Amino acid sequence: MGQFLRKLHEEHQAEGDGDGSHRKKNSNALLSFPDLNLLPPEISLSVLSHLNATDLCLAACVWQSLANDDILWMSLCHSNWGYVSAYKRRHEPGFSYRKLYLKLDEGSLTFNANARLGMDYFLNNMLVEDNPKEIARFLHSTKRLQSIQKREFLKNRQDILDILVQLQNYENQFLPNALRRFFGEIHAPEERGDYLSQLVDKFSERFCTCNPDLGLSKDVVFVVCFSLILLSVDLCSPSVKNKMSKREFIRNTRRAVHINDDFAGHLYDNIYLIGHVAPQP
Repeated sequence: MGQFLRKLHEEHQAEGDGDGSHRKKNSNALLSFPDLNLLPPEISLSVLSHLNATDLCLAACVWQSLANDDILWMSLCHSNWGYVSAYKRRHEPGFSYRKLYLKLDEGSLTFNANARLGMDYFLNNMLVEDNPKEIARFLHSTKRLQSIQKREFLKNRQDILDILVQLQNYENQFLPNALRRFFGEIHAPEERGDYLSQLVDKFSERFCTCNPDLGLSKDVVFVVCFSLILLSVDLCSPSVKNKMSKREFIRNTRRAVHINDDFAGHLYDNIYLIGHVAPQP
């Protein structure tokens, strides 16, 4: 779509300063794609709503008023950043979703290069309010931030990490699926250590809070989670030649905690069929 719009804009610029053949080519181009200015606004906006930000900027070269419509840029903002504090100012005079998108995009690119500088950009430009709850909601709502930089940022901001964990909902989720989702939001460190233990501890508490009827204690969930992480490494690592069998996993888990053998077997099957609970980005 972007290439077509660029070509159409080139044809449009050639009109008037070319010979008859240029005007004929321009006429054919316009006939092959209707002028959105001639269509009802709701149809034109529906067509443009399928474009990404780059193509929408190119479309503005031909249909400036339509392509700069705030409805289109609002949709792009919310689809990329589900929540930012700046959305609260949408009714203020001079507010523009197009300008907001460009600032959020710049901030995300900066964050993905350096998390500290990126967050400073968000805060200094009043895109995100400088308090842990607002920052946590922002981080929770977007997939535009690079996972490694996000992990390093959260490692130094335990206050934000605690709130981010509370935003997760693991109700009625199978334990390994919930753990996999947790590490999809808050990526695990590459090495085992205190930080990984802290993450698993926070997850275990949240999982038990969301699923009180399971009758599992936080300590049991904590131990089982580490068993799943070790099993994931064993089954998914090509360097491990002798894979742990289902019987071995059930026996080892039974020695560590008191859980049903059938439950332990289902845990093994999940890792075997779906894969690592904490894949590296």
